[in-house]
Amino acid sequence: MQQNTEVRLSDFILANMEVILQAWEEFARTIEPPALTMDDVELRDHARQMLQVIAADLQTPQSDHQQAEKSKGNAPRTVHDTASEIHAEARLQSGYTVEQLVSEYRALRSSVLRLWAESAKTGILTDMDDVTRFNEAIDQALAESVARYAKLVKRSQNMFLAILGHDLRNPLGTVITGASFITQATDIPSKFIVVASRIYNSGQRMTKLINDLIDFTRTHLGSGLPVRPKPGDLAQLAANVVDELRTYHSERVIRLSSPSALMAVFDNDRIAQVLSNVIGNAIQYGAGDGDVNVTLAEVDATVTITVNNLGPLIEPKQLGSIFEPLVRLARTNGDEYPAHGSLGIGLFIAREIVHAHKGSIGVESAEGIGTTFSIHLPQHN
Repeated sequence: MQQNTEVRLSDFILANMEVILQAWEEFARTIEPPALTMDDVELRDHARQMLQVIAADLQTPQSDHQQAEKSKGNAPRTVHDTASEIHAEARLQSGYTVEQLVSEYRALRSSVLRLWAESAKTGILTDMDDVTRFNEAIDQALAESVARYAKLVKRSQNMFLAILGHDLRNPLGTVITGASFITQATDIPSKFIVVASRIYNSGQRMTKLINDLIDFTRTHLGSGLPVRPKPGDLAQLAANVVDELRTYHSERVIRLSSPSALMAVFDNDRIAQVLSNVIGNAIQYGAGDGDVNVTLAEVDATVTITVNNLGPLIEPKQLGSIFEPLVRLARTNGDEYPAHGSLGIGLFIAREIVHAHKGSIGVESAEGIGTTFSIHLPQHN
């Protein structure tokens, strides 16, 4: 009578490495188009390393706490990149999509478990705890790969946007300069002056969008937004920004309530950008026939700036995401806000600048009061 023997899954993986890799390679070759251009070595690039790591993990005793942490994706990390992270980078460079990357892990899992199940039919006992730990290890490797893949994709996208923004600055600057030159001419018909003025104003708005785009990519590339605070008159700055917006939006009423002077320490250009973004948002989303009210005050060495507009209220569940980049809030009737040339990152940039000044920014929206943005800045850093 044949006696059943017990073989640990870790030993089975190491003993059948080539068979497992062959099965996985056959699947990888079905992934198009990248797999068609890769040789056998590339197709197996890190699968062997990952299986060796998994086998070593299965051989290592673990406590219930360690198992629970792994199930949450909180396995211990080393200072070096894991094989699955390196694998993700290689696959991204080879043109794999994230769906194709995930399918590889599904195939690797299937190859091992299918062969393991077939071995059980020959009298080898199966330890279900090994199977559970194997699935946890595959899930951990998959999580590491997807996280690294997503991080690299996001970084490459931000690099593209940053380069695009910088490259657009020079030709746009030429357009603005040319339009400004034409508006100052005295020997051409007035209708051309009007057109040149529109080109100039549109160019200025495009410059603002490009600056927001560059700032957005800077925050996501890890360098943060630079601020250079110095003493200045915040009341005068607010008056200048409001006057500028009144020129661009002559059809709207923008009211400013402020002391004649309000001295503080701040980055003049950056806070001007905050005010322009927040007030511009109030103009864009507020009621077309409603006033935009801007108020400045100083209390206990803190400068408070509020921007209020009457318009569609923001639902409480949407308030938490209003400062997140590229998020479109829905109107109460279900329609989307019109784009009006906005990238949807103005409020995000405003928040980052305020935080760089060690301040805070919030928003409230209530019936009869409207929507109010409140900015709090330390008067002296």
